[in-house]
Amino acid sequence: MSKVSDLIRPAAKLVMGEEPARSRAAWLANEFRSSYGWLKSKLHRRLGSAADAEDLASSSFVELAGVEDLASVREPRALLTVIAQRLTYELWRRRDLERAYLESLAHSDEPVAPSAESISEISQALALIDRALDGLSPKAKSAFIYSQVDGLTYAEIASILGVSSSMVRKYIAQALTRCYLIS
Repeated sequence: MSKVSDLIRPAAKLVMGEEPARSRAAWLANEFRSSYGWLKSKLHRRLGSAADAEDLASSSFVELAGVEDLASVREPRALLTVIAQRLTYELWRRRDLERAYLESLAHSDEPVAPSAESISEISQALALIDRALDGLSPKAKSAFIYSQVDGLTYAEIASILGVSSSMVRKYIAQALTRCYLIS
């Protein structure tokens, strides 16, 4: 098994005399050729799915291509690993949300058979809301969910959370602001 230092190599220097866009494209193409297979196999071992590994490896390179100053990337494989880990966690979180949504549908009293398109749209909306609420305190997240999903009043939420109604109002405002900013 190779050492970590063998896997992480310094980035190729961008040639200053070349046109920056062509030099950038050449660096990205070189990095893709040398690291895509490595990243895909690493993700396949972790996820157990070749399709998911390929999707996440591709998405990781898309994000790497979005880095403005590629000359500052000293260890591209390390950066790709961090990006891929974040994308993996997002994939797992999205799947957990989808699973929870489908379970709640299965336990609902009404016989509901949403279309695959509806399930996909709702799952995407839930993932966006989850991303928007990420970073809020647990009480702020709970207040938002009690308000928007369960339809509880601020007084009822305050009683459950053990805070004042004005604090609940602040929590809801924080959550709504984040939802507005991400949309």
